[in-house]
Amino acid sequence: MEDKGPLIEIKKITKVYGRGQAAVHALRGVDIQIYPGEFLAIMGASGSGKSTFLNILGCLDDPTTGEYLFEGLDVTKLNHNQKALLRRYKMGFVFQSYNLLPRTSALENVELPLIYRSMSRNERKARALRALEMVGLKGWEHHTPSELSGGQQQRVAIARAMVTEPEVLLADEPTGNLDTEKSHEIMLFIRSLNQERGLTIVMVTHEPDMAAYAKRQVRFVDGLIASDEVTP
Repeated sequence: MEDKGPLIEIKKITKVYGRGQAAVHALRGVDIQIYPGEFLAIMGASGSGKSTFLNILGCLDDPTTGEYLFEGLDVTKLNHNQKALLRRYKMGFVFQSYNLLPRTSALENVELPLIYRSMSRNERKARALRALEMVGLKGWEHHTPSELSGGQQQRVAIARAMVTEPEVLLADEPTGNLDTEKSHEIMLFIRSLNQERGLTIVMVTHEPDMAAYAKRQVRFVDGLIASDEVTP
């Protein structure tokens, strides 16, 4: 069987905010390869560079120097619109704060990423319904976020990220607003997406018990990768 190359390849990436004496070196020359089907937990103290790294992976921020290859494509050479297309068709995002529209139903929230595609209303609805069923929310389609628990809201956010069938799921502290029980519930589900669907996942977390769900743990210190280990 042919070996697959890396899905993501980061070469000597730096990120500097500001200039002169006020310059902040968030990333100082990061090298990493991420292969299809991997589940990475990105860890580190506040200010270590982990969130900056995730933002660059998600094309939400640009590196100062270095190379970022996604499926062999040099992302640093893409313009704004091309990066938006890469995000739209290849990436799913899950954030700590859910980012759901408050007066909009779960179904409509999940449909949102599909509106930007040339897709009929019926097809959008069918895909959104399947995504909600996948995350265990069949029957909750017409509830607004205020009618859902924190764990259910995060499941809606995951369904919204998955409805586009992305190549990679980027998660930034996905359990940060949840209690311990709900956190483990969400992590079990995220891990199942990796194990059962082969989805590539890159997750930022500061919690070791959440990072333990990943197959690989990468620790950032002062803008550099200090360790990169397979999870026991």
